[in-house]
Amino acid sequence: MTIAAALAAATTTAVQAADSVRIGFITTLTTPAAVIGRDMQDAVNLAVEHAGGRIAGKPIEIVFEDDGLKPELGRQKAEKLVRQDKVDIVAGFIWSNVLLAARKPVTDAGKFLISTNAGPSELAGKGCHANFFSMRGQNDMVPIALGEVLNRRGVKKLYVMAPNYSAGKDMAAGVEWTFKGEVVGRDFTKWGDDPQLDFSAELAKAKASGADAIFAFYPGRAAAFARQYQQAGIADSVKLYTVYTVDDIALPRLQEAKVDAVLGTELTDYWSPDLKTPENARFVADFRAKYGRTPSNYAAAAYDLIPYVKAAVEQAGGDIGATDKVRAALEKADFASVRGRYQLGPNHFPIDTYYSLDVVAEPSGAWALRTREIALKGALDPYARHCKLTQ
Repeated sequence: MTIAAALAAATTTAVQAADSVRIGFITTLTTPAAVIGRDMQDAVNLAVEHAGGRIAGKPIEIVFEDDGLKPELGRQKAEKLVRQDKVDIVAGFIWSNVLLAARKPVTDAGKFLISTNAGPSELAGKGCHANFFSMRGQNDMVPIALGEVLNRRGVKKLYVMAPNYSAGKDMAAGVEWTFKGEVVGRDFTKWGDDPQLDFSAELAKAKASGADAIFAFYPGRAAAFARQYQQAGIADSVKLYTVYTVDDIALPRLQEAKVDAVLGTELTDYWSPDLKTPENARFVADFRAKYGRTPSNYAAAAYDLIPYVKAAVEQAGGDIGATDKVRAALEKADFASVRGRYQLGPNHFPIDTYYSLDVVAEPSGAWALRTREIALKGALDPYARHCKLTQ
């Protein structure tokens, strides 16, 4: 390429960036965990459609990237999005270890980093950043809510199982934060692109421990875990409670595989398909119509990204390059969320309401999640007090 051509190409890229709002979205689009990434990708595309494809009159451009479930690859994709694609915002992220690897290239470049799922404790406390925002509560929060549910259900002895990475440790810490009974055992299993999928030894230990309940966190691996839980023959004596495991992605597969042991199990989350808000009703109905399936909690947060950014940029005067104004609008979070009212804590993580959800068989026969009650209301994570925002 000649110098003139290179300058022309650079000028074209700059003009394109100025004439559009460019969002880089990193998720997992390969490996078996791609089922989660596809749900997020579909939700973002639906949200762009609902937004009329524009923010402040400028077209929305989404650049999707695959992290392959690998932190190093996630970091490389973040660098590409910032340096080559010239995005205004980097968003997405299923996995906390991938987000932690990708954060520095984004925040060092002065770009906004918005997680739609991963919420590591490191970014909620001392590692918080003025340009980092999360669409979901910090990792500990859903299991903190579940700990309250365990107390209400009279659970006295709990066995904890989670993968051995940052989010798994956060989840275990969260449930133990509020659970008032005895934790009689813990197992942290191998994770990553070659995870442990044989849980027979851990389930045997849970049975022998005298636990009356198991807490499990296995995102994207529900089929393997739940099938072995059923095969272990402990469902009648050791009830299963989960977070980010038995969800709207997993349920059709579990029903097809006749893993009946998950019926009647309980989980907690900030969102459910039956949540009564106008925005949620539209989102769920249109997602089902467009893609032929019920959206997951991952999809709900990914969907919210677009109205969140659209509202912030337009409230800031329409210029996404006005970083301070856009940041202030993101902090205000004045937009129509599928969860209803949306409020951020001082560390840029949501102050959410969490619900207990039951796995039930609908009158149609389909398995689904049904909201039972509020488990925790207006909750801020315990790491926020350590956050002192810096730019």
